[in-house]
Amino acid sequence: MTQIDHPIRIAPSLLNCDWGRLAEQIQLVEAAGADLLHLDVMDGHFVPNISFGVPLVAAMRKCTRLMLDTHLMISEPVRYAPAFVEAGADSITFHIETTTEPLAAVREIRKLGVRVGVSLNPGTPAEAIDAVIQHVDLVLVMTVWPGFGGQSYIAECTEKIEVISSLLKPHQWLEVDGGIGIDTIGRAVAAGADTLVAGSAIFGNPDPAAALRELRDAAMAAVRGVNHS
Repeated sequence: MTQIDHPIRIAPSLLNCDWGRLAEQIQLVEAAGADLLHLDVMDGHFVPNISFGVPLVAAMRKCTRLMLDTHLMISEPVRYAPAFVEAGADSITFHIETTTEPLAAVREIRKLGVRVGVSLNPGTPAEAIDAVIQHVDLVLVMTVWPGFGGQSYIAECTEKIEVISSLLKPHQWLEVDGGIGIDTIGRAVAAGADTLVAGSAIFGNPDPAAALRELRDAAMAAVRGVNHS
């Protein structure tokens, strides 16, 4: 197994935070060492749930200087990307399943001056992103079916993480989202993930700051395990 020599980033998913205390929750995880914030935008069409839209992203932007890693789980990501960037998104990730012209989608989003990512659902094979993998800043592997937080990590996706990791260049991020917790974060890190999205594992804990730190400790333990094997 290849040595791990890249940074490990923890990205709390605000989908699971206490919306009545949004600013406080953001400041809490930022102070605890969150590297970026993950925003799950759902339209009720591409995924069977509706989360939040542009105005709430603008409100989040006022609360933090952290990167707003905006995951558009929507049917028309290119159409709506400009509004999210204007609201303060620093990175826009679209789903490969939403377009027949992924390279065009990458180009249009990149024109907005932000980082560009592509995401795959659990049932989508790694080769589905062949046309764009060398043109994006990050690849987001979903390890649950998108739509609802609190689901269990799908173990069969680990092999996909390994495959995609072997294809990426050092500057590209490999993000994993879905069922990431103390018991699964090491598996994703060992497979090659460098950016770990966690929602309920952080905000479902009575002490989100402590939960975030524990996740980072577990991730770093996995790094040490790989590097010493």
